[in-house]
Amino acid sequence: MGDSNVFVSTVELFERYKPTPLVRMSHLSAPKREVYAKLEFFNPFSRSIKDRPVFHMFMEAKKRGVLDGGKELFEATSGNTGISLAALCSIMGIKFRVYIPKPTPQITEILLKIFGAEIIRTEWGTLDMDAVKQVKEEAEKYGAVNLNQFENDDNFNSHYLFTAREIDEQLKSVRKKPDVIVAGCGTSGHIAALSKYFKKKYPEVKIIGVVPAQGEKIPGIKGLETQPKWFFQVEVDDVIEVTQIGAIEGAIEIARNEGLFIGLSAGAVVQAYKKVFHRLGNGTYVLIFPDDGFKYIEAFKKYFSSSRRV
Repeated sequence: MGDSNVFVSTVELFERYKPTPLVRMSHLSAPKREVYAKLEFFNPFSRSIKDRPVFHMFMEAKKRGVLDGGKELFEATSGNTGISLAALCSIMGIKFRVYIPKPTPQITEILLKIFGAEIIRTEWGTLDMDAVKQVKEEAEKYGAVNLNQFENDDNFNSHYLFTAREIDEQLKSVRKKPDVIVAGCGTSGHIAALSKYFKKKYPEVKIIGVVPAQGEKIPGIKGLETQPKWFFQVEVDDVIEVTQIGAIEGAIEIARNEGLFIGLSAGAVVQAYKKVFHRLGNGTYVLIFPDDGFKYIEAFKKYFSSSRRV
C-alpha cells in the first residue's frame, strides 16, 4: 500500500489496510480518563471484526490443504461471520452454505444472498453447541469443510497475533498503555485473546466482558451459558450485563456525540463502560466496537416506533 491507498485486490485491501482506527471518544473522556474506541467496521468484507478470524481461519485452512479439490464450506452463523465468509468465498470461487438460526434478521439473509451464499434457515433459537455439532455433522456427510468459528483456535489466534498487537502499538504511539479494556463476549475469540496478550504484558490491566442481560438478545454477543470456548481459558475481571434497549441507546449516544454509527454490540460496550468507570477510576480505557449500525436498522426502527423517543 502506498500513500495513495491503492491496492491490487480486495484481499490486499484487507491485509494491508491496517491498523483499523483507534479513536479518542471526546464525550466519554475526562481530564484524567482517556477513552479510545477500536473501530473494527473499517474491515472491508463484513464491515466488522469478524473479517479477522474469518480471513485467518480461511487462509490457514488453505495452507493445510483443507480446501483443496473444490470443496464447499459449511458454517453456522447468525451474522457477520457468515457475511465475511460469503464475501471471501465469492472472491476465491468457493461455494458456501450458511446455517442461520430462526431469529436472524432479514437484512442479514439479504446480505448473504447478495454475496451468493446458499442459506439454510433453521429452527434453532440460538447458536449453541448442539447447533455447531449439527453443522459439523452436515459438513462430514457432504464432504464439505466446516471452519467452525466456535472451536477453531485460528479464531483466537487472529486476535492474539493481530488485533491485540495493533491496539498495543497504537497506544504506544500516543504514549499510553491500557488500564481497562471493554469487549463483548460472542465466540469469545477477541476478548480472550486481548486478555491473554495484555494480562501478560500489563498484569494490572482490567478486562471487562459484556453479555446480554438474562432473556435479552443483542446481535454479536451471547451469554456465558453458551460456553464460549476461550473465555474460560483466560482471566476476565468482570462481566457486565446489558439490555438490548441499553445497547441501542449506547449506539445512539455515540452517534449524537461522536458522529459514528456503531452496531448494537458496540452500543452494549459503551453502556458497560458507563457502568464500570466510576469504580475503576481514571486511566486509559479501550472500547472494542465490532461493527457499524447499518445491519440493525430494524432494531432502531422498532425502538423509535415503540414510544415517543426522539
